Amino acid sequence: MKKNKLFVFFMILILLLVFSFPAKARRDRSRGINNQILNVMVVRIYFQDRSDLDYLASRYDVWEVNHDDRWLIAQVLETQIGDLRSEGYSVEIDPVRTNKINDLPSTNPNEAGIPGFPCYRTVEETYDTLLHLENNYPNLAMRIDIGDSWEKTQPEGETGYDLWVLVLTNQSIPGPKPRFFLMGAVHAREYSTAETVTRFAEYLLSNYGSDPDVTWLLDFYEVHLLAQANPDGRKKAESGYSWRKNTDRDDGCNIETSWGVDLNRNSSFEWGGIGTSSYACDSLYRGPSPASEPEIQAMETYVRSLFPDQRGPNETDPAPLETPGLFITLHSYGELILWPWGHTSIQAPNHLQLQTLGRKLAYFNYYWPQQSYELYGTSGTNDEFAYGELGVAAYTFEMGVEFFEPCGGYEDVIYPNNQASLITALKTARRPYQEPAGPDVINLSLSSSIIQQGLPVTLTVQLDDSRYSKNNGQEASQPVQFAEVSIDFPQWMSPQPISFPFLSSDGAFDEIVETAFVVIDTGSLDLGKHQLFVRATDTDGNIGMISSTFLEVIPGTPIIRDVFIYLPWISHAP
Repeated sequence: MKKNKLFVFFMILILLLVFSFPAKARRDRSRGINNQILNVMVVRIYFQDRSDLDYLASRYDVWEVNHDDRWLIAQVLETQIGDLRSEGYSVEIDPVRTNKINDLPSTNPNEAGIPGFPCYRTVEETYDTLLHLENNYPNLAMRIDIGDSWEKTQPEGETGYDLWVLVLTNQSIPGPKPRFFLMGAVHAREYSTAETVTRFAEYLLSNYGSDPDVTWLLDFYEVHLLAQANPDGRKKAESGYSWRKNTDRDDGCNIETSWGVDLNRNSSFEWGGIGTSSYACDSLYRGPSPASEPEIQAMETYVRSLFPDQRGPNETDPAPLETPGLFITLHSYGELILWPWGHTSIQAPNHLQLQTLGRKLAYFNYYWPQQSYELYGTSGTNDEFAYGELGVAAYTFEMGVEFFEPCGGYEDVIYPNNQASLITALKTARRPYQEPAGPDVINLSLSSSIIQQGLPVTLTVQLDDSRYSKNNGQEASQPVQFAEVSIDFPQWMSPQPISFPFLSSDGAFDEIVETAFVVIDTGSLDLGKHQLFVRATDTDGNIGMISSTFLEVIPGTPIIRDVFIYLPWISHAP
C-alpha cells in the first residue's frame, strides 16, 4: 500500500514538473526573456586611444563616453566581459545600472502611460493623441500614414503598426512653405523622445492664436512630426527592457532578446562603416543592406519628398547657404547636440554653419554642441542621410541623462529646455545656414497692445547677437547694425511688405546688445488683430530670426472739438 502511495506521489510530482515548465517558459517568452537576457550587464570599459574607442563602439552598445579619463559605459552580455578582459581591457561592472535594466517594473492595467513612467505615453496612447489633435484642429493638423513597421510587413508576424506623421500648418495659407522635420523613438528604450515630439505638437496647436511666435510659425511654415519611428521596438521597451533596435528576426540571430536592426545604423548614406556591426545579434547591427528596414525606407522616402537634393555628389560639396529646411532626430541620453559628420573626423562642408546653429540651440537646452564624430564614430545614421544626401541641416539631440528618464526630471527640466530649443530650431527652418548667425530679437514690448485707430504706438525690443552656448568654443558676435518691423507678413514674403526701421535707444547702433524702438502710425491699419514681425541685422550682414507680437487696433473715439452754436437771443459781442 505504501509503495502504491509513493508511486502515485511521484507520478503527481512528475506531472506537475512537466506541465509547470512550459507554463514558466511561456511566461518568460511573453516577457521577452530567454536564458541570455538575465546576463545583460552594464560596465565601464577603459580604452587607450581613439582607435580603441572606435573599435569598442563598433562592437558594443555604448551609452556614454568620457574622453578625458578614457572610459566608456556600455551594455554587454556577461560572457563578453571575459572576451574584453582577454583582449587586455580593464572592465568594471556597474551593479546599480545592471540591476536597474534587469529589474522590470510592475504593471497596472488601469494606469496610463508606460509602467513605472506615467508621464510617457505608450505607442497606442501616442497614436490616440495624434488622432485627437487631427480631429480637434482640422485646419492645422493632418496625419499621414508614411509606411509600416517591420512586424506589420510580415504575413505571420505580430500586429505591427503604421508609421504616422503629424503635419502642422495653417492650411488656409497656401505654400510653398519652409519645412521642419522632427522624429523620436528611433531607439526604442529612449522614452523621453517620442513624448517630446508629441508634447511639442500639443504645445504648438494649443498656443496657436494666443502665442505670436507659434501663430506665425504655423501660418508660414510646415512642421512634420514622426513621434514613433520604431513602434515595434518601443513596445518591447515599454515592458522595461533595454531594447534598442526594431524587431526584425529573419537576419540570422537566434537569440530572441537580441533580434532587430539598429535603425540609426541602417540609413542609406555611408551605410556599413565605422560604428556598425555585421553580426545580427549585436546592438549595433546595421542590417543586411542599406535602408533594408521598412521603417527606414518609409522615413527616407518621406524626407526626400519634403526636401529637394541641394548638395553635390562629392562629400566635399557644400549645400548652398540659402538651402531651406531642418531635420532633427531626438535620442537619449548624453545632453548633447550633434551634427555631421559622424563617419569621419573630417568636418562637413557646411561645418561652420552647422556649428553656429548647434551652438544657438545649445544655448536654450544647455547641452554640449559638437560634431558627431567627437563622441565616437558612426555610420548609416539618420541625420547623416538628411545632410549627406539632401544637404538639409540635420541634428541629433541626446536628451537627458538616462534612457528611462524619471518623470520628475523630464517634466521639470528636460522637456521645458528642449521645447525652447525646438522653437528656436523651427524659427530657423527657412534659412538654417544663415539666420542663426544674426541677432536675436527678444523682450518685445508695446506701449499698448490694444490701440485706438489713428493713435501712435511704440514697440520696444532688445537685440542680441551673443546668444550662443560657450560649452565647446566661442561663436563670433558682432554689433547690431539695423532692425526693422513689418506688419501682417514676414519681410521675406512676396510681394514684400513695407518695413519700418527701428531707432537705437542710446542714439546709435554700435553694440552687440542693443535696445531699440519704433513708433507705428496706426492710422492706415485696418481694425482688428495685426501681427508685427521684427528682425535685426549685424555689422557682418547676418540677418537673424524673426520674433513677433500682436497688436489689436480698435475704433477710435470721436474727437470733440470746440463748437460755435449761434443763439440769436444771446449777444455774442466781445
